[in-house]
Amino acid sequence: MFKRNPSSPEDNQPIPSVERITSVLGSGVIWQGALDGTGGVRIEGAFEGKIALRGMLVVGETGRVTCENIRANTVIVAGAVRGNITTQKLEIRATGRVWGDVVTTAFVTEEGSFLRGQIRMEESVDLELGPAPETTPAEEADATAPDPEPATDK
Repeated sequence: MFKRNPSSPEDNQPIPSVERITSVLGSGVIWQGALDGTGGVRIEGAFEGKIALRGMLVVGETGRVTCENIRANTVIVAGAVRGNITTQKLEIRATGRVWGDVVTTAFVTEEGSFLRGQIRMEESVDLELGPAPETTPAEEADATAPDPEPATDK
């Protein structure tokens, strides 16, 4: 009676890359620097620096992030974050700890989660990530490949 049609077009749609984890920073890794681009990132180790992602950021239970301002479409915190968060959707899990201010359009917490800071809910949030890249990885590889040397007549 309530069965789904297995050949419905909705089932054949690929999951957009912004909603999938495409990179992982493992639990034994300590990283300092800038993390920006498109895709989903899961941090299980320690990260300090700048984060600006067109996608999802997951701070796992063993993850520790120190960042002045995290900017990402979706942020899920199960570990510890020290810094402000600007996102369209923030989820703080029961093991999650956040020290910083939050600007978001959607906010979810579980019992036991911790937030020390202010939350500002907006109808829309500008992540200030710049224009979306329109090139594919294959096109980028072609663009960065060295040009062949011009033929010369001798």
